[in-house]
Amino acid sequence: MESAPLKKGMNPNGKSIMHMEGLEYLERAQKAYKNHDFLNSREARTLRILAEYEFPEHVFLRNGVKNTVVFFGSSRILPKNRFEEKLSFLKAALKNAKGKQRKELELKLTSIKQHRKYCRYYDEAMKLSRLMTEWCLKLPEGKQFRICSGGGYGIMEAANRGASEAGGESIGLNISLPFERNPNPYITPKFNFEFHYFYMRKLWFMYYAKALVVFPGGFGTLDELFELLTLVQTGKITKPLLIVLYGELYWKNIINFDGLLEAGMISEEDLSLFTCVNSTKAAFEFLKNELPKHLV
Repeated sequence: MESAPLKKGMNPNGKSIMHMEGLEYLERAQKAYKNHDFLNSREARTLRILAEYEFPEHVFLRNGVKNTVVFFGSSRILPKNRFEEKLSFLKAALKNAKGKQRKELELKLTSIKQHRKYCRYYDEAMKLSRLMTEWCLKLPEGKQFRICSGGGYGIMEAANRGASEAGGESIGLNISLPFERNPNPYITPKFNFEFHYFYMRKLWFMYYAKALVVFPGGFGTLDELFELLTLVQTGKITKPLLIVLYGELYWKNIINFDGLLEAGMISEEDLSLFTCVNSTKAAFEFLKNELPKHLV
């Protein structure tokens, strides 16, 4: 015998009810883990943090990720052709601009002109990533690594692009920011992550990293660099971690490591926590010689 059909209505309190065989039932409530209002609430913050821990781990374990080489650097550094296009666009816009708009464009033009000398770092980051990936693909299975970046543009794009051109997989740990564009198109889709919490993103930068290559960058790059230097210096990271500063002159101008040493704020041995290089060849040879000692 078939059950009587359910009929939907409203009870006197205005709540949705179901009628079946003369009885009244409330409509099933939405399960908590499907309730977006709850999941986005302050009370569910712990669940969101856990999700940003558990989901990447789930993906990494399923895909056998054990080692990464992380590239950091400015999102503002463009390849030369794209830089020249942006410069031409600003110059053309400036011709017809007036008043406040003209002043804003003049400031942008002055700022972007300073970036011309940094365009080479995009090409060099891409080349280093390509060389690293080509070498990686010849390593025994289980001793390989993925290139990992912050998922954005500039040096991050160059890192993912180099790996892609070499036929390898790469990871993008993107972060949701009001002024950031979508992740760059060279990330391997299954390794394209979007984070809300900086500290969870930082964890995944560090967790599988065996080497860190730091190209010229600003606040974000400095933040990641100093956090990892601090973790190594204080012994919170106990595994070997190769830290390579790419572009020695840039880093000497930006950070006075010798001044920190003279002031007694760091020790002589702290200067051995990183290695400075000035070319793709030097970076590749250093990593090729040292990295195999630490791959698992």
